Amino acid sequence: MTTIQPAENTPPIVATVLGQAFTDLPKDLYIPPEAMQVFLEAFEGPLDLLLYLIKKQNLDILNIPIAEITRQYMEYVELMKTVSLELAAEYLVMAAILAEIKSRLLLPKLENTDETGEEDPRAELIRRLQEYERFKLAAEKLDKLPRQGRDTFVAGASINDEVFEKPKPEVSFKELILAFAAVLKRAEHHTNHEIALEPLSVRDRMMRILTLLENKTFITFSSVFTLTEGRLGVVVTFLAMLELLKDNLIEFVQTTPFGPIHLKAQTETT
Repeated sequence: MTTIQPAENTPPIVATVLGQAFTDLPKDLYIPPEAMQVFLEAFEGPLDLLLYLIKKQNLDILNIPIAEITRQYMEYVELMKTVSLELAAEYLVMAAILAEIKSRLLLPKLENTDETGEEDPRAELIRRLQEYERFKLAAEKLDKLPRQGRDTFVAGASINDEVFEKPKPEVSFKELILAFAAVLKRAEHHTNHEIALEPLSVRDRMMRILTLLENKTFITFSSVFTLTEGRLGVVVTFLAMLELLKDNLIEFVQTTPFGPIHLKAQTETT
């Protein structure tokens, strides 16, 4: 692989503004140190910087041109010094390691030294770069995984579809007697004279009440009575209600406490 190297006397470009390259920064230019932290944050360490320089030029990681990589690395270090950004110690340590490797490669080899048995000075650096690249790729793959279920979780709540029916108040016998007394009192106003009536039968009145409930879900308590029948008719109707209640054929219900009383046909329960 052939790499085109810039001329040795060409000063490094420190900035490009509107397409124009600058090799020197103005002497009176003030750059706050915190404004330049983005440079270091772009790389996670010296190995990350070296790997970036190698990949940027499509270099073979197993055959690193130490001289060129060292030159570019030192340009980066000098740039950081120029903008007065404090470098981490590990960057300077890597610069020393690169300088040592470059020096060892420049040393002449002894004629009686077996070239096959001499270790390449770059071997340890290459091993570290390969290991770092593996971990970096693994970290990037993990970062691409869905965060839901790993860092965040969907909150949920289960809602039961059960319908709870509000129990209706039970009709006490005391309230039933009071309602009957009210009907009986109104019936007294319709008994001006006595006439001959057919004998009233409790069983017939029971059949009449059940007939009224055949096509209706509820009927009011007072609507069952025929006030023109007088006290006797009201009493017979009330006795018929009690017989039906005892035989579990009807039930008395109230929608609200102390509200109107209604009759309802008893439903079969399993």
